[in-house]
Amino acid sequence: MPRDKIVYSTGVGRITPAREKPGVTRSDGVVRVRRETGGRGGKTVTVVYGVPLPEAKLKDLSGELKRLCGTGGTLKEGTIEIQGDHRDRIVAALEQRGYTVKLAGG
Repeated sequence: MPRDKIVYSTGVGRITPAREKPGVTRSDGVVRVRRETGGRGGKTVTVVYGVPLPEAKLKDLSGELKRLCGTGGTLKEGTIEIQGDHRDRIVAALEQRGYTVKLAGG
């Protein structure tokens, strides 16, 4: 059996894609809002992702959405998580700010 083809090699290491702008999440221009319960002990969380803002502005937006919904939440890896099911309220607030918003998931 000839050994001229390498099937697996660890010589390259990890290849990380370059981002266009540091601190800005990559997006197609559409903000998506979905409801999740998985991995949270059955608790419902509204997740907002795809917002084309730098981390500092995303943190401000997260605070505004939490105040609007009257609940807690967090900002994790460029996604905003709001406790509870507040999709309609969040979609209306984001559309009012000029974003194109879609409800994602089932």
